[in-house]
Amino acid sequence: MAKFAANLTMLFTELPFLDRFAAAKSAGFHAVEFLFPYDYEPALVADKLHSLGLELALFNMPPGDWNAGERGLAALPGREEQFKQSIDTALLYAEALNCKKVHAMAGLIDKNYSHEQHVDTFISNIRYAADRFAQKGILLLIEPLNSRSVPGYFISHQKEAAELIKQIDKPNVKLQFDVFHAQIMDGDISHLINELANVIGHVQIASIPDRHEPDEGELNYPHIYNVLDKAGYSSWIGCEYNPRNTTISGLGWLKPYL
Repeated sequence: MAKFAANLTMLFTELPFLDRFAAAKSAGFHAVEFLFPYDYEPALVADKLHSLGLELALFNMPPGDWNAGERGLAALPGREEQFKQSIDTALLYAEALNCKKVHAMAGLIDKNYSHEQHVDTFISNIRYAADRFAQKGILLLIEPLNSRSVPGYFISHQKEAAELIKQIDKPNVKLQFDVFHAQIMDGDISHLINELANVIGHVQIASIPDRHEPDEGELNYPHIYNVLDKAGYSSWIGCEYNPRNTTISGLGWLKPYL
């Protein structure tokens, strides 16, 4: 049975971030995820989770200078020390928030370096990070992002990410399978889920093409939830979409799953 986590970076944005936790709980969610917690002290976010009985499904490692357009560090030659520092920060939050999945953003391709240099840097960095996170029982996730939404991102295709995971060869490195990105770049979602089931560590959803609630667009999401069930995926499904109007007014799709 599919179970859903509210992405608080994209849902309930009518409210300040720290008020979105209670809104998610009131709407029927038992778990949340978000991009970055780093504007808030770990204890403050932990209190929100604990007081409401919410589980934190996922958050991202520090991405570099987000406001300047950076989208991660893991594949960027010359930024290895900054990436290692970001591991320390992410571990601090993961432990405080009792979060067992962390996403390492790869970054935008730097034209000053070759593709092979990016690959070598990514594999080395993720291996190092995986060993650090494994000590705390945490999965490290990598996610392909579609080239329309994030031009120039290091990983765009699901099978490309799966091949990198194979090369990294660490048991706690898994695929963050965002159906929105996967449909845009790869399609054939049911077959893709079955083919990659053994490496999928987290799933996210949104409608295609407009990234709204999963009750519109070109995919039959109830079918996809069944495919995920049959493939053995039983963890949280992150609701990473932009509501058409208010978050609450668009949650009719969720009611059968509460």
